[in-house]
Amino acid sequence: MSETINTTVIYYAHSAANQSYEYWQTLHNHSYNVGEIAAGFARFFAAGEIARCTGQLHDVGKYSPEFNQRLHGAEKRVDHATAGAKLAAEKWGLIGKLMAFCIAGHHAGLANGAGEGDNRRTLQARLALQFGHDIPKLDAVWQQEIHLPGELAPPPLKPSATQPAFSLAFFTRMLYSCLVDADFLDTEAFYHRLENQANQRGDAPDLAELQQAFNAYLAAFRQRVTEIKAKTEAEKRKAAVNRLRSEVLDYAVEQAALPKGLFTLTVPTGGGKTFTSMAFALEHAKRYGMRRVIYVIPFTSIIEQNAAEFRKAFGDLSEAAVLEHHSTFDDEKLHQKTSKDKLRLASENWDMPIVVTTAVQFFESLFADRSSRCRKLHNISGSVIILDEAQMLPLDLLRPIMAAIDELARNYHCSVVMCTATQPAIHASHGFYQGFDDVREIAPNPEQLFEQLRRTTVKHIGTQTDSDLLEKLTAQPQMLIIVNNRRHARTLYDSAKHLEGVFHLTTLMCAKHRSQKLDEIRQKLQAGEPCRVIATSLIEAGVDVDFPLVMRAEAGLDSVAQAAGRCNREGKRLPEASMVWIFKPEDQWQAPSELGLLAASMRSTVRHHAADLLSPAAISTYFTSVYDIKGDELDKKKILDSHHKAGSTLDFPFQTIAQQFRMIENHMQPLIVPFNQEAETLIESLHHADQVGGLLRQLQPYTVQIPESVLAKLYQAGRIEVINQDKFGKQFYNLIGLDLYDDVAGLSWEDVDFIKMENSVI
Repeated sequence: MSETINTTVIYYAHSAANQSYEYWQTLHNHSYNVGEIAAGFARFFAAGEIARCTGQLHDVGKYSPEFNQRLHGAEKRVDHATAGAKLAAEKWGLIGKLMAFCIAGHHAGLANGAGEGDNRRTLQARLALQFGHDIPKLDAVWQQEIHLPGELAPPPLKPSATQPAFSLAFFTRMLYSCLVDADFLDTEAFYHRLENQANQRGDAPDLAELQQAFNAYLAAFRQRVTEIKAKTEAEKRKAAVNRLRSEVLDYAVEQAALPKGLFTLTVPTGGGKTFTSMAFALEHAKRYGMRRVIYVIPFTSIIEQNAAEFRKAFGDLSEAAVLEHHSTFDDEKLHQKTSKDKLRLASENWDMPIVVTTAVQFFESLFADRSSRCRKLHNISGSVIILDEAQMLPLDLLRPIMAAIDELARNYHCSVVMCTATQPAIHASHGFYQGFDDVREIAPNPEQLFEQLRRTTVKHIGTQTDSDLLEKLTAQPQMLIIVNNRRHARTLYDSAKHLEGVFHLTTLMCAKHRSQKLDEIRQKLQAGEPCRVIATSLIEAGVDVDFPLVMRAEAGLDSVAQAAGRCNREGKRLPEASMVWIFKPEDQWQAPSELGLLAASMRSTVRHHAADLLSPAAISTYFTSVYDIKGDELDKKKILDSHHKAGSTLDFPFQTIAQQFRMIENHMQPLIVPFNQEAETLIESLHHADQVGGLLRQLQPYTVQIPESVLAKLYQAGRIEVINQDKFGKQFYNLIGLDLYDDVAGLSWEDVDFIKMENSVI
């Protein structure tokens, strides 16, 4: 706590409704607390003093009669953020300017440095405001209550040789994260004390405890496996695969002694990379005093599956240790804007030892401009980050993503493991311009591993019309066909639904619905009953099914490899009897242009590596071809150029960059489906909720992602309703009834614009 200051006027940071002043939080106390908390956060990247001063100055604009009147009920809004920004920029020069971005934006968000902003004044415009004219004049008492150093040492960054300006902008977001999370937490603590509520943060088990539980789980699993007596040839092959998985995991754990930095884990599908990567991460974190493991997954649809596996492994510790975070609460849509309401509804800040999140959430946050997205960033420092299916990083943003990965390893004491069966060729050793250097492989001899774990025979069979596909579906009692858009999948299903055991999977089904269908599919496959599945690429990502035959419409070679992972997954059949057929669909199902480019590179790779199309050499050839064709399009929005151009003045266009860095261009919105009684109960709870975190995680399996335009039309047609609009604004919607939702296709909406968008959805 801060010392008591005797002044004629006491200024306050937060009021307490219907309470005497002794219950209010003084501005001196809040400023001191935020400075100390922010400094603690920033110590992981040696910027504690800069963060402390940023925290102390963030609310200095409240030292004015105008803000005091505001706290006492005056309606006129008071700009309390610009004052501290001006003081920092004037006192500490370039470092002060980076601090000024954070202070000026601690409510509104990081602004553009100069030029124009979108409903947000630029930092240049904010710094030009005058005390006593544009913003309130400060009471001199602030200088008695806040003591600042004369000089601040610059942050000890090791700037990227190719992107030095990017390093400074990245540091600014990290500093901003320290400030806004400290502000949230101190405000939260004040209101908890006021309401006699216990602080529910903290008390998570540490990584050492989690590693013990994890290792015990692995040991028990291995013991059970060794006790199984393999009798048939299929059982012997499966036992051999399990032994190989154990060898891979043990080897990877040995590599955890390597210095922090960049790593790859190149393991074929079915090689056990999920647990291997976690075992490496836990041991690496223990050796280097790192504080959390962040597991980044490409799709929301499999996040719960992976989180469930980790919870099983961590046992009783999992509830307090594993955080799933795959959506961000958008406080910009709230109707109630008081500090108290905003903090109750704030997004997670990743203060747990195991975080399972999506690539969209992770990378968009690293380029974000708003406090709700940036709050968690400082907690990424000192982490082991596992990028699962690293080949799925979006091509148009690949270079800025690589710059962010490099920055985390270079300046924020992170290690990053790029984990995939199809490793992208983005290292300098691959000839990739400004690619990663000093990347260590933690799997033993990937080329040999791929040969040992080869389970399929992959072949391109040319063009297949829908009639050809129907013929094959009729002839093969168990097979999987994966196509490139939902309409093609539905058309094929309609033509084949008269056959026995035909299933259709689509992202227009909620996850709970898909899970039920997949359970039926697995039962039929295991029983040897007819099971013909038609799906889009959703089935490729971590879905545990095992078909004797898989057909994949032309796509990238990495997608073909994912599809192959659904064939002979358990290794019970010989590779020669487990076929993966690549085919070109008829013209009416022509792939979107981006997918067409990937398919062209895949066909080129087929010509040179037909004998072993999924070998590491073939994968490297494929990605090299893709990157050569894309060229400058690997940073399509010129995000790195935006950083570089602002480097000399530090006028970084933070707001513009955040708008441009979108991993999903067509903005989708979640629609909650009352799929069963549990969903209906959760929807009813959301109607009356004050806090949403736990509820949203429970509702996630009942959501369908749809384009914003379709959401608007459903709303206009009275087919959906807004949930709890007074608290959350127009953010949560649920489908009214189930007449637009059926067992075969999930959500159906006969709308020309929707169908047109569907054609481009993979």
